[in-house]
Amino acid sequence: MKKSTWIGIVVIAFVAGYAGSWIQKRNADSISPVLKIASESNGVPSRVASSGMVLSSFEEASAISTPTVVFIKTVSTVRYENPLGWFWDFDPFGSRGKASSTGSGVIVNADGYIVTNNHVIQGAEQISVVLNKDKKEYKAEVIGTDPSSDLALIKIDKKDLPAIVFGNSDRVNVGEWVLAVGNPFNLTSTVTAGIVSAKGRNINIVKNQFPIESFIQTDAAINPGNSGGALVNLKGELVGINTAIQSNTGSYTGYGFAIPSNIVQKIVKDFIEKGEVLRAFTGFEVASVSAEEIQSLKLEKEPIKVRSVLEDGPADKAGIKAGDFIVKIGDQDIDGRSSYDEFLAYQRPNYEVTITILHEGKERKLKLNLIDGKSQRELMMRGVVGSKYLGADFQALNATDKGKYKIASGIRILNIKRGGAISQMGLGEGFVILKYNGKVYEDPEDLIAAMEGSSGSMKIEGIDARGNKQTFSFFRY
Repeated sequence: MKKSTWIGIVVIAFVAGYAGSWIQKRNADSISPVLKIASESNGVPSRVASSGMVLSSFEEASAISTPTVVFIKTVSTVRYENPLGWFWDFDPFGSRGKASSTGSGVIVNADGYIVTNNHVIQGAEQISVVLNKDKKEYKAEVIGTDPSSDLALIKIDKKDLPAIVFGNSDRVNVGEWVLAVGNPFNLTSTVTAGIVSAKGRNINIVKNQFPIESFIQTDAAINPGNSGGALVNLKGELVGINTAIQSNTGSYTGYGFAIPSNIVQKIVKDFIEKGEVLRAFTGFEVASVSAEEIQSLKLEKEPIKVRSVLEDGPADKAGIKAGDFIVKIGDQDIDGRSSYDEFLAYQRPNYEVTITILHEGKERKLKLNLIDGKSQRELMMRGVVGSKYLGADFQALNATDKGKYKIASGIRILNIKRGGAISQMGLGEGFVILKYNGKVYEDPEDLIAAMEGSSGSMKIEGIDARGNKQTFSFFRY
């Protein structure tokens, strides 16, 4: 089929904008055996005590934690835009080159395991680690990455390293003193002090299909190069991995964010023991609730709202419906989206949980069996039909989605490929086509055939992923 050009003539849309930004129920018994051995045998507190010095809390916490924080540098291949704006694989002007970047990491096991941010090592071809103690440089290998939490585990060939002691981030209190320890720009180590400003922050920086965000916010100064470093309490225990700052300039402005240590610990444990992160899924999508809804429900804490339910998934089988409110999982009260994300971050698949919901104003307790990511994706991709020419997949909406949008039928666009017709049209991921050239389509294959065979003026009416109505007009030569 001859490739054609799609030209957008009119776009009438009501689209929500994004504001750009930079970038807890487990107790000590949940520590994996591997990490517990490291925590009990690292000898750091005894080294401080043997000095015979009387140290302040800040000094002691610094002395304990700084040897466990390392400097990380990476080398990767990047593509530069040449003056003509070409992005060819072959470019006589040399649009490809090597770039280096730096960050920090924290030793979590005496045998060379180091945790850092995924964004610190993402795309790296070479990773090197410089230890705080001997200043020697070691090559590192990637054990696992988890974009959903922005965490990664790497390893160097070195034994008897000083490993950090994991603290319990659930027990960290707002107002508590903490230290941010990093190794930016290979400056040996830097320590800054501040307090915990808030917990359970969701700042929408993890760009992933299943993001986990429940950050500890601190005013301890965190700057570029500190990513992947340690947030510690005054005992020198790890309570978070420093991840991001919120800034318009790229410099610290008083808002730093760290991944809670309990989440870090679970993910590191999964990587060491299983070789991958074992993430649990419920089979439903959630959304935050409005102030009006909270007031009408007369609840002290903020529940989350079930946005959609996957057909034949665990939530569907348990009897959960779109529009229900989740108020408790197990014995844990839900207080906003971040507390829900954090609870799931601790869970593993094939585990049964009790979920307390409000359904049409009445409280119900339901049993739900958690599933793994593969099963979740299979449910999500059920009934998907692809088109190579259009460069996207198409899926008819299920009954839950139809109820959510209050429509009789619709076909969702998924997995849009760059350069395909759908990409040229500017239709976003998750866009739902209600009508094509004034006609309603129930079957994705019929819609694909109509779109591939059309020419001249065309019109698409639909709803974007946020529920905003949009109309697009095109002309195909």
